[in-house]
Amino acid sequence: MKNARIGALTALAAVAALTLTSCAGGGAATDGGGDEAETATVTDVSIVVPADPGGGWDQTGRALSQVLTEDEVVNSAPVTNVGGAGGTVGLAQLANENDPATLMVMGLVMVGAVETNASAVRIEDTTPIARLTDEPLVVVVPADSEYDTLEDLVEDIADNGQAVTITGGSAGGADHILAGLMLEEAGLDGAEIAEKLNYTPNSGGGEAVPLLIGGKVAAGISGVGEFAQHIESGALRALAVSSEEQVPQLPDVPTITEEGYDVVLTNWRGVIAPGGISDGEKAELVRVITELHDSEAWTEQLETKGWTDAFLVGEEFDGFLTGNIDEVTATLKNIGLVQ
Repeated sequence: MKNARIGALTALAAVAALTLTSCAGGGAATDGGGDEAETATVTDVSIVVPADPGGGWDQTGRALSQVLTEDEVVNSAPVTNVGGAGGTVGLAQLANENDPATLMVMGLVMVGAVETNASAVRIEDTTPIARLTDEPLVVVVPADSEYDTLEDLVEDIADNGQAVTITGGSAGGADHILAGLMLEEAGLDGAEIAEKLNYTPNSGGGEAVPLLIGGKVAAGISGVGEFAQHIESGALRALAVSSEEQVPQLPDVPTITEEGYDVVLTNWRGVIAPGGISDGEKAELVRVITELHDSEAWTEQLETKGWTDAFLVGEEFDGFLTGNIDEVTATLKNIGLVQ
């Protein structure tokens, strides 16, 4: 049995650097004249969420904005939503962004979406800033569903294929990958998964909720934080979580491994900046995000949302991102989602 571990354990790294070149743009306040070695500090940032409101990226972007401004790390941090194609619409927009003080929320979902959408702009074309959080996924069904266990659902997909619809986030994202991995563990090969898996993608995880509650789909997959309130209210039932161990928010829900499918998959999220910014501009954004991470307010956000602290910056995040892109691409090929 193969254990699919795409995700990340918490690693702490702090970078304190305050030097920016004079091309810091509208997001930085600069001391003095035009000397390239002068010091500048970011006072305002723009946060881009490459998804529609309501999902995990949107929650992350708005939590960033709230903590950055309330803790006075920056003066302002407005959030703009640019949904579509697993974040690749926003990624293309970031490629044309001239303000270096711009942070785009992204993560595992975007890594997969770049491949499945054959995006012309790739994550490698941007500037990595930080990995922030790590979150397990949960497989849910409507409250009155015929499926009592995860095995019931997976076996029905294996037997009836396209007649069983699964919904979640964007095509090729963490939710889609998890569905494919569970079918792979059930004994289906890549061609069979591609034939049988009827997956309905959404621009953001929040869009999956009305489809589930309205009985339009058989099951859904998304981050625990996005479905938790609907599970608690009784509108949805949780079949399993994708972490190694059961999660505190859903203490009675078994893991996918405990349900007989040796799959562990966690959905990490982070932030990137436009490509081509200077080392000093990158260092200043890292400083801003590090200050956010170290705050009590951010710790409270992690606890409230059920996110795991997975902070990485600098070379550690660069290396993680390169490895994750390679790993996700290989997984997508193995389960038949890309050629």
